[in-house]
Amino acid sequence: MTAPRTPAGVRWTATLLWLACAHTGTALAQASAPALDSAAIVDDTPPVLRKLLQQASAPESATDTPEGAWQAAVLYCQSARWGSVEAQYRLGMLYAFGQGVPENRAFAAAPFSLAASLGHAQAHQMLDTIGLTSSELPACVNQEQLPEKAPPSLFSGLPPDLAGGSRLSIEQFLLSLPPHKRWLIPLTTTLSAWYALDPRLVLSVIAVESNFNTSAQSPKAAMGLMQLIPDTAIRFNVRNAFDATQNLRGGMRYLRWLLSYYRGDIAYAAAAYNAGEGRVDRYRGVPPFPETRAYVRRVIGLYGSARHGFDENLAAASPWLVAGGR
Repeated sequence: MTAPRTPAGVRWTATLLWLACAHTGTALAQASAPALDSAAIVDDTPPVLRKLLQQASAPESATDTPEGAWQAAVLYCQSARWGSVEAQYRLGMLYAFGQGVPENRAFAAAPFSLAASLGHAQAHQMLDTIGLTSSELPACVNQEQLPEKAPPSLFSGLPPDLAGGSRLSIEQFLLSLPPHKRWLIPLTTTLSAWYALDPRLVLSVIAVESNFNTSAQSPKAAMGLMQLIPDTAIRFNVRNAFDATQNLRGGMRYLRWLLSYYRGDIAYAAAAYNAGEGRVDRYRGVPPFPETRAYVRRVIGLYGSARHGFDENLAAASPWLVAGGR
């Protein structure tokens, strides 16, 4: 087995430790709400509330921008005023993580308490997780007014840079993450070691795939942090692709297999992660798709290397690599 590339020494270790300690909400964030589905809206929910919840779910789960989350908060506030238990829970989650609205544990605990008192199991679990009780509801729940918006974060403005080919290192990218996403860094680092992967590479893939959005979903049904399509989720035994730990494990297992199959060539492995190994094999290299080529540039740009260690026993090398003497 070829050893994975050594992380960037003291600089990376210091960065990781700072980021891991910079936000104390690790346990809280790990309990983040799944994407809203029909099961969350009970059969006896009045039609007007059902419609509001469905409208709120779209901007909350389809985008990771503060504006999208704030639009969801507006609708959840209205639904909560009208007595929706699910909306109370969802609004609490937004305040707990500071998504769209300012992070405020008291404003999270109060709607959690209301929802829990009416039998919402996840709200009850969140109360136990955050370890706080409060009756201080956000003003938008008590009266008809808009919720306040979260302050802008350092992360705003970075995606356009990435879209044109990143000049950022993954360390710089991580330093710009908002606090509610930083819990994913130590989790990813720990799991990366289990799969003999450099965490910097895995974090680079996550940055490009989902921008660290656990509820991300693409038009092609790719799901979660590492954007697993249904076939890949089944292939690597992922039952819930929106669960951060399951998603990371499935994505890492696939990435590790691709690195073995392409003998440590990150360009080929990343291209296959984006477009499928069948297309990479067909074109004997990175396919001529603008999306895939931009994807490969972005991953390698963040990671800073085109090679990674691999386990030669995990998969036989791609036939065209063998034929080419690589």
